[in-house]
Amino acid sequence: MFLPNAKLRDAFSEPACEKNQGKDAKTRKVGCSKPLTPGAAAGGCAFDGAKIALQPITDVAHLIHAPLACEGNSWDNRGATSSGSALWRTSFTTDLTELDVVMGQGERKLFKAIREISQAYAPAAIFVYSTCVTGLIGDDIDAVCKHAAAKFGLPVVPINAPGFVGSKNLGNKLAGEALLDHVIGTAEPDDAGPCDINIIGEFNLSGEFWQVKPLLDRLGIRVRACIPGDARYLDIACAHRARAAMMVCSTALINLARKMEERWDIPFFEGSFYGITATSQALRNIADLLVRKGADPALVDRTEALIAQEEALAWKKLAAYRPRLEGKRVLLNTGGVKSWSLVDALMEIGIEIVGTSVKKSTVEDKERIRQTLKEENQIFESMAPRELYAMLSQRKADIMLSGGRTQFVALKAKTPWLDINQERHHPYAGYDGMVELIRQIDLAIHNPIWRQVREPAPWDSHTALWDELTSITSAGTTDSARGKFPGNSKAAGQG
Repeated sequence: MFLPNAKLRDAFSEPACEKNQGKDAKTRKVGCSKPLTPGAAAGGCAFDGAKIALQPITDVAHLIHAPLACEGNSWDNRGATSSGSALWRTSFTTDLTELDVVMGQGERKLFKAIREISQAYAPAAIFVYSTCVTGLIGDDIDAVCKHAAAKFGLPVVPINAPGFVGSKNLGNKLAGEALLDHVIGTAEPDDAGPCDINIIGEFNLSGEFWQVKPLLDRLGIRVRACIPGDARYLDIACAHRARAAMMVCSTALINLARKMEERWDIPFFEGSFYGITATSQALRNIADLLVRKGADPALVDRTEALIAQEEALAWKKLAAYRPRLEGKRVLLNTGGVKSWSLVDALMEIGIEIVGTSVKKSTVEDKERIRQTLKEENQIFESMAPRELYAMLSQRKADIMLSGGRTQFVALKAKTPWLDINQERHHPYAGYDGMVELIRQIDLAIHNPIWRQVREPAPWDSHTALWDELTSITSAGTTDSARGKFPGNSKAAGQG
């Protein structure tokens, strides 16, 4: 079933989005989507965004109602990890063909796929994603999901985010709407407590949330639901009983946090677990919110004691890296929460930030960066690969931290590079994550390969000698030139 315009308008005009609220009334009505530049890469679509936001829910079967290419393009494209079921990494698709579309077999094929998955895998739930093709031909996935849920006795959730409705970010928000409409509040926990929290917009990339959860456990704070990283369906269904929430990636699921606060009085704040100071502040904010909601006031003192202990241990580990990295220059080519949180984290160790991108950052993110860096010219919306290459080849940065798309720009400029986006293989969150990030930067910068690749190639030195010989010959000193170039009387005489 095609998405109603009201639902799309609601996602486009998010009240909790500071960027949206900074617009005038006329501009706000247009929405948040930007027209694509002809010839430019479009980036992810709404379906891709919805799949990214929901796939890390580990015990759910994610069924793509589409031709095979839609699932093939989006399957397992992030580094999220699970401590339990691996069902979420199993690829399910209805694999619609031209014949299915022409003969109107889409809804029947979808129902059959749901039946097969429920019988073979017994998942906690099945999420069904509409796509461009099924949205255009009018398959009513809501009706099919409702019928299948009654028939097979398990939740079957429609995710109405076909790619053509907008960007990946819109898909993130539509995924949050689906959780609000069909999942959150559908179950009641039997162990709700005064120190239950939700972590929203945390994807557990490379297992980095596991660097933070033990800290919360030591404080007696229970994560009722981490949405979506390493989540279980039942956790999210009971998420409405949390007392407070932390928003990690506001650009993705800010609408989910806001509406949970409106419906169930769950206050939230935006924070980061990147960097020592940011992690400590996040723990303080969580404790303060819980105390305001009725938790034991002693929680604040326990939090301060834990912070003091962990900070001292982290700084002791980092002390060895400071003389090796102090004054090193870093270029950040990322966005969102990392555009400001990593700036603070790296400056703590004495690293200089020569620039950071803010392409996917909110107005609040940009303001945090301005307060930290002070220099406006160190902040850029986007930088073309040619400009990145020029900056790196001129040695204005000692290392670039970015996603995989720009790694080859750094390698071509013979500059160290470190992946900090979703494909990374190391966790960088929390106190231990900060130590790991600095260790990886140190390894990258001081890798001996960079000294080797920057040396002139052997043939370049021969070319320089040949150029010198040619200039001498053209000046009329052919005989002396023949004497300088070993065995070259023939070469010099015949060119």
